[in-house]
Amino acid sequence: MTPEHIRYETPEPGIARIIMDRPQAANAQDTQFLYELNDAFDRAAADDDIQVIILAATGKHFSAGHDIRERDHHDNQDRYRPVTPFQQHRRPGAEGRMSREEELYTGFCERWRNLPKITIAAVQGKCVSGGLLLCWPCDLIVAADDAQFQEVTVAMGIAGVEWFAHPWEMNARKAKEMLLTGEPIGADEARQLGMINRVVPADRLEAETLDLAMQIARQPGFATRMVKQAVNAAQDAQGRHSAFQTAFALHQLAHSHAMEVHGLPIDPTGIHESVSRHYGDGEEPFRTKGASASAK
Repeated sequence: MTPEHIRYETPEPGIARIIMDRPQAANAQDTQFLYELNDAFDRAAADDDIQVIILAATGKHFSAGHDIRERDHHDNQDRYRPVTPFQQHRRPGAEGRMSREEELYTGFCERWRNLPKITIAAVQGKCVSGGLLLCWPCDLIVAADDAQFQEVTVAMGIAGVEWFAHPWEMNARKAKEMLLTGEPIGADEARQLGMINRVVPADRLEAETLDLAMQIARQPGFATRMVKQAVNAAQDAQGRHSAFQTAFALHQLAHSHAMEVHGLPIDPTGIHESVSRHYGDGEEPFRTKGASASAK
């Protein structure tokens, strides 16, 4: 089946570029989008000629996060072969919701983090909440000077996105500030925090990212993969995976609490102020009215 939201190209030998192509929704992620993205990563990982994978996005914004407007997400998920062992999304209540999010978010992110190729995210514009789940699993991040990174889930009653990398992407106090205030972090500050590697002019993002990818692709492929495994193993030895599991369990608790209090898996009173006020140019990807119980 031809992908609708994801494009795949090889701009130079040894380089795959995966392009998220849903600009009309600010590259918000629905079920189809995520499975197409995972298929593209798998395609690049299976190609012995590819050494480096670039993740890029069309449009003004890298990603507005989860598409809270998606309907019939259970039926949508049934269209795809499961990638992880978590296949109980049809079960009622918290069991089904947790299984779905273990597949689409924590499961996919762990797979992308551990791909046997070097990955580079090229980020422009807004990267909001679930959008962080697309760039943070990558090995390197190059950001345009207009990039902003933002986490707004607390205003919706949720203690952070499903793949809780915040304390590993910055120091603990800054991670708490990012979560508790919902204020965006600009590209220069993100670089100072060590969350991203380089800041480049917006009109040079594609070229600069490709130059970096080509530089890495010229290195011995086996050595670059061993570097990736060694650094990832160091993070895991510090308790990263256990911390992620605890945070994911608390994320599910917050969903269950919101269902009891609001009849939705989020607190709907926080959606407009925490998200829409940062899209004042008429390109707001989220709507508060008509959000169903399946939305987040």
